[in-house]
Amino acid sequence: MYKLKINEKTEYKVEKGSKKLLINDKEIGADIQQLNEVSYHIINDLKSYNAEVVSFDKTAKTAQIKVNRNLYSVTAQDQFDILLDQLGMSAMNANKVSDIKAPMPGLVLKLFVSEGTHVKKGDNLFVLEAMKMENIIKSPADVMVKSVKIKPGDKVEKGQVLLLFH
Repeated sequence: MYKLKINEKTEYKVEKGSKKLLINDKEIGADIQQLNEVSYHIINDLKSYNAEVVSFDKTAKTAQIKVNRNLYSVTAQDQFDILLDQLGMSAMNANKVSDIKAPMPGLVLKLFVSEGTHVKKGDNLFVLEAMKMENIIKSPADVMVKSVKIKPGDKVEKGQVLLLFH
């Protein structure tokens, strides 16, 4: 089960079984065809949709998805994230963030922060290009940037420390 939040407003509960998709406990009979690595064609209720994954951050569980020329920000929580929220533990873990490491090897395209910048959870930190996709890396917590170890044009390796926080 996943809880999806679209554009920080609308929430959906999504469950995927072996042959069915439930959204807010309602079975969806959509025909979903993957066209390539990032593009999909969907037919649901006799309506056609073209969807493209513009960026995806597996670590932060966020994505930018374009559907019929409209861009949507999607934040996902899996069953473990939901359980941590219910137990009141997600905020405890967020307060202990001390750095950001590269989630994958790639090329830094753009930097949105500098030393001393105060950022809130979900704010954009930098853009990392990996496998021909641009991934916007977001802040996992409300923090202040202590040190920036990267600049646009830098190549980074998975696990490399990129930003340090206070």
